[in-house]
Amino acid sequence: MIVGVRISTLVKASTPSLALILACLSGAPLAATPGVTADQILVGQTAALTGPAEALGTGMQLGLQTAFDEVNAAGGVNGRRLVLTSRDDGYEPARAAANAKALIEQDGVFAIIGTVGTPTTAQVVPVCDASGVPLVGPFTGAASFRTPLNPRIVNLRASYGQEIERLVSLLVDGRDLKKIACFFQDDLYGQAGLKALQASLRRRNLEPVVLGSYERNTTNVGAAALAISKASPDAVVMVGAYAACAEFIRQSHKLGLTDALYCNISFVGTRALLKALGPEAEGIYISQVVPNAVSAQYKVVEEYHAALKKYSPQSDPDWISLEGYLVGRLFAGLVKSSGTTPSREAFLSAVHGSAAFDLGGFPVVFPPDSNQGSNQVFLTQIRGGIVVSVK
Repeated sequence: MIVGVRISTLVKASTPSLALILACLSGAPLAATPGVTADQILVGQTAALTGPAEALGTGMQLGLQTAFDEVNAAGGVNGRRLVLTSRDDGYEPARAAANAKALIEQDGVFAIIGTVGTPTTAQVVPVCDASGVPLVGPFTGAASFRTPLNPRIVNLRASYGQEIERLVSLLVDGRDLKKIACFFQDDLYGQAGLKALQASLRRRNLEPVVLGSYERNTTNVGAAALAISKASPDAVVMVGAYAACAEFIRQSHKLGLTDALYCNISFVGTRALLKALGPEAEGIYISQVVPNAVSAQYKVVEEYHAALKKYSPQSDPDWISLEGYLVGRLFAGLVKSSGTTPSREAFLSAVHGSAAFDLGGFPVVFPPDSNQGSNQVFLTQIRGGIVVSVK
């Protein structure tokens, strides 16, 4: 499924001056940089817009589009509108790679933005590298997109390692729990989270007491629930998407594992998890890499609420779409910093050449040796059917 429309016109003219005039009227590129025309900048997204991880992809898409609508209503960036075209990869790596190739070679995008997932993004990176295309704001905290440094990847969010360290600090340092289990998706995403958990526990002379995994894009979690429940852990750190994590918690509860603390990292999809579990979501901890999406304690969250109400009034605030909104705002800021005639090289130079971006009280700054703009991790918990911030 392709979401977004781009209309282009091919015009031949007899003189260079007439060709230039007609190019301006038609929206054809004025320079060699793909995706950049006289009045717009086209960017592409590949994400799960259908399937078991649909809420993750559509959430990022919503946030990006909301930010772009807001920027465009204010005149765009140096007179150019930001245009998003999205392709559905169903959270499947091969489809993500094919989409990235099509976005670059067929759609002619300036950059790829808001990819969703570690295994999918891992297939997009080499496509972007081969074409010199920036990859902005991927919805993944995997270390592989941070180290070694790839200057074409522009990460907004904190890493999975930082999220899991925050959860382990809560469980071990704060509550003196020792028996920590791990439920994870058996692919690059889950393995990244598992390695981060093992490293965090080893710093405290601990190891996971039991592991349980499931296959991506399924809810076949029975074996994992049985193995983990038999070990009677104090807590379960979960590295998965909302559908599988919800099913795991349901089955674990039925097996008697009701006293354990269930902890998720941000990729799970907070609102989708709460919707899937209902009352059984009570007490679940979720680490976040953006501020509380439903509590306007930050100026940028107030602005996000206002933009969402204006451009997508049927949509509720959510951590995923807030992250997409922040990525969209960051992209606009980088384009503005790259000059009046944007190029991919100038855009990437602006990442480290600019001062900190203040996204309404949410600072984003890129150190010379890092492609990650934020280190902030926020802790939330589901209580009484709502998501609250935890100090």
